[in-house]
Amino acid sequence: MASKDSQNQKPRSLPGFLPRATNPDQNSQEASSNPGKQTRQQPHVSQPSSFLPTAILPPGLEYLSQLDLIIIHQQVELLGMILGTETSNKYEIKNSSGQRIYFAVEESICFNRNVCSTLRACTLRITDNSGREVITVNRPLRCNSCWCPCYLQELEIQAPPGTIVGFVAQKWDPFQPKFTIQNANKEDILKIVGPCTTCGCFGDVDFEVKTVDEKVTIGKISKYWSGFVNDVFTNADNFGIHVPEDLDVTLKAAMIGACFLFDFMFFEHSLAGL
Repeated sequence: MASKDSQNQKPRSLPGFLPRATNPDQNSQEASSNPGKQTRQQPHVSQPSSFLPTAILPPGLEYLSQLDLIIIHQQVELLGMILGTETSNKYEIKNSSGQRIYFAVEESICFNRNVCSTLRACTLRITDNSGREVITVNRPLRCNSCWCPCYLQELEIQAPPGTIVGFVAQKWDPFQPKFTIQNANKEDILKIVGPCTTCGCFGDVDFEVKTVDEKVTIGKISKYWSGFVNDVFTNADNFGIHVPEDLDVTLKAAMIGACFLFDFMFFEHSLAGL
């Protein structure tokens, strides 16, 4: 009887991990191009495939449970280009068909944007197509140097606003950019490992999403190369998040926050994004 029970017992897995992992390179080329016609209507949400019941999914994140590819497109700020000043960042968050599902706006003080530049403290508020705020990303003022192993970059993820669901924390490494995605208790769930150099040089820049021991790659976050003219003369960047469809939606929300952090740290100035 004990043998039969043990056979019927399902193996336990760390929250956010999956029995399978999709190929992160799949559909990356077609996603990086300009996907079809955009719509401001929230896409229809069918029964989610996440292991979390619908009733306990953070409100507004139900649609994330169906996605294995999330596109983030930074809007071009013409005023900043003309005046040469740093303006608040704005991002469209889309599905693989190019439909806008969320919109993110940076809230920060003008003095911080122009003095602290890419290290500035800010809050990014992510709303759905009805204008409801579903995710809040808080970024404090912190250091960013391979020579400084303390007080490194960190993001706090709230979903819904006021409820902390995770963190994105930079880990010190002298050679590669490394980050961990943590749960609300600051326990490491996943690790993100970037390349030794984030200079795209006419190609995409990939940050691999791995298990905590870095033995298994389950996805990637890509900064798409958008062309020489766009990269040199604008600060507009495009990112793609490739993850298994049934990954925990709070981890997907944290990866959206991680894209914002990578944009600030590595690609905010156009020449750095080449």
